Amino acid sequence: MTTFFERRQLVTPGDLLAKGDYIAGENTYKEGDRIYATRIGLVEFENKKVSVVALRAFYIPKVGDIVIGTVVDVGFSGWTVDINAPYKAILRASDVLNRQFKPQKNDLTEVLDVGDLVVAKIIAYDRTQNPLLSVSDPGLGKIARGQIVKITPTKIPRVIGKKGSMISLIKQETECHLVLGHNGVILITGKSPEDEELAMMAIRKIEEESHISGLTDRIFQMIRREKEKRGGGVSESKAYVSN
Repeated sequence: MTTFFERRQLVTPGDLLAKGDYIAGENTYKEGDRIYATRIGLVEFENKKVSVVALRAFYIPKVGDIVIGTVVDVGFSGWTVDINAPYKAILRASDVLNRQFKPQKNDLTEVLDVGDLVVAKIIAYDRTQNPLLSVSDPGLGKIARGQIVKITPTKIPRVIGKKGSMISLIKQETECHLVLGHNGVILITGKSPEDEELAMMAIRKIEEESHISGLTDRIFQMIRREKEKRGGGVSESKAYVSN
């Protein structure tokens, strides 16, 4: 059994990734005992499974995922929401209003209008129908304030980091609250626009350098430098898990 690339090394379609008793995972295929890449991305090995994390990819909806979407249409019984997927999602008025409503009397644009942002959960989805959203859980619903940053959906785990190390670092050092959408959309809410911008800088750096080791330490140092430039002071040094 042989591998031809290191974990998280960049690969291109057609690259031979492994030979032997391996299992072909996402964005790979197997011919005989050889596994090849089908997408540009970062190779991952998990036990005997070989996968490629695509550098650029649409979000594929999954039931239970938290997403952040934009209302793109208002209908008679609900809203159509863009969730950065190949398929638009549906948010029913009955879920938002928690009561019966009459389309002839209730103007849904007074609740959510085109251009509004929402945090929602995917509660149903299959290949025969568009994803169905819900905002009934605590913390979900219309976004009233904050900044939005969009990244490649497959980079969300890097924003979280090992055992939550990366997102904990960003929250602590910028004093911002972050909501991570599985669809690659992130809501940042801070005490000031400057704090929010600092968190956005950190997230953009994570996306650009997610394939390079030692990322958590570099993000920490970048935030320290920016805070010093702005005269905001620096928190006590803390050891973070590198990833």
